[in-house]
Formats: sequence, C-alpha cells, structure tokens
Amino acid sequence: MEPIARLIYYGASPELLIVITVVAVGLLVYGLRRRDTLWAVVRGVEAVSNALGRIAAWGLLIMVIQQAVIVLIQRVFRSADITFGPLGYAFARDISWYAEELRLYNAAAIALCAAYTFVQGGHVRVDLFYARASFRGRRIIDMFGSLFFVLPFMAFVWWFGWYFMWRHLVTPKVAVNDTLESLLRKSQLMKWNVETIGFSPSGFDGFFLFKILIVLFAGTMFIQGLAFFYRNLLEFLEGPESEGKFTDREGTTEEEAAEHIAETFGSVEGR
Repeated sequence: MEPIARLIYYGASPELLIVITVVAVGLLVYGLRRRDTLWAVVRGVEAVSNALGRIAAWGLLIMVIQQAVIVLIQRVFRSADITFGPLGYAFARDISWYAEELRLYNAAAIALCAAYTFVQGGHVRVDLFYARASFRGRRIIDMFGSLFFVLPFMAFVWWFGWYFMWRHLVTPKVAVNDTLESLLRKSQLMKWNVETIGFSPSGFDGFFLFKILIVLFAGTMFIQGLAFFYRNLLEFLEGPESEGKFTDREGTTEEEAAEHIAETFGSVEGR
C-alpha cells in the first residue's frame, strides 16, 4: 500500500500546489505570446465542463423515474424490496435503500454540474456595480473574483475533501497534518476499508461516493475557475469584439442578464 500512501500525500501536498502554480503561470506566459494556445485551453476546459454537466444532469431524470417507481411498488404492489436480475445476477435491495440513493443523484447533479453552470453564467451574482461597469471593468472584476475567491476556496475544499475522502476508504485513518514519513509508516498496516454504513440498517450504504463527489466538485471548479481567469484576461486584451468568443452557452448569458439589469435601472432613474 506504499503507492496509495504516496498518492494520499501528494494529492493534497504543497508540492502539488507548486506544480499547479508553475504550470498555470507558464501556460499564462506562453499563452500571452500565442493567444491561440490559451484560447484552445479555455475551449477545451469549457467543453469538458459542459459535457460533464450535461451528462450529470440526466441523473435528475433518473432520480424522478426512480422516485416514481418507488412510490408505485410501495403503494400499489405493496412490496418492501426491488430486485433486478441482469445477466442472471440478482440485485435485491430494500425500498429504503433506493429511497436514500436518491440523495446521490441530487448530490452528483450539484457537484458535477457546478462547473457547467459556471460556463453558462448561471451562478447568482449579487453585484449592482458589475451591471453598470464597462466591458473591461467587468473583465477586471471577474479576474479578481476568480483569482482571489474561486481558486483559493476550491483549493481549500480540495485540501480538506481529499483527506476526508481517504479517511472513509482506507485504514488506519489519515489526517490533514500527516507527513509523507508518517503515511509511509502507516502504509505497512494500511488496507482498504470502504465505508458501507448507512443511515438505517437496510438503507443506502454507498456514502463514500459523496466524499468522492466533494473532491470532483473542487477539482472541476478549480480548473474551470482557472480557465475563467484566462478567458477574461484574453477578452480584456482583445476588446469587446472577443466577448463570448468560442462560448457554448444555452439560453440567456450572464452578460445579457447584466445588460438587462443596467437597462432596467437606467429606465427607472430616467422616470
């Protein structure tokens, strides 16, 4: 288990932060000289975020269908369990197991669609100054928010979420303050111990998946936050004609909403 111990340490270590910082700064410096490369990075990250979000969103449909099936079987057929038998293998669980599993679909939609919502400009913005700011003023605000709020907060969530996840996957328990040496010593006794405890005796027992979703949420949002910074920097340098360049958005964009708010306040003041 020594490789696992090294993975646990380096997955949220200062060394990883240094590597990410060097890569991000190096990509920024190179991208300022060759903007097509930086645009390609932005497009690639946004494409992955959009694809992941659109796939995860189908979990909500599965959640609704599963809830309907639970009600049908429990109320109409008066059955206490549901059994599947694909390829001759019987998978039987109590109704309460499927009912508690619905939380996983909801959590997956929130965690995996967060970066997608970021790309789509769907996160709530409570800032009247942003609506009135000029094009380059908005870009500066977005770059500042990404650099000093999104990235640090997501790094913080990743740091604690990483160890929180592994505490429910292996034993002996690992901690945030574990050094590489202490983890290597623990690796001699380390073994897999995946959490299978539910809220009820016959309830959903895969709650370790929620811990994995926390890490995926932090990772995807951190990468998207970095791409968001790159996008706003490129739009700041290239001017208003680059606004929304290569963006794959659905419905009303954040910029359109901001313009609508500005127009609304302007019309109110004119009365």
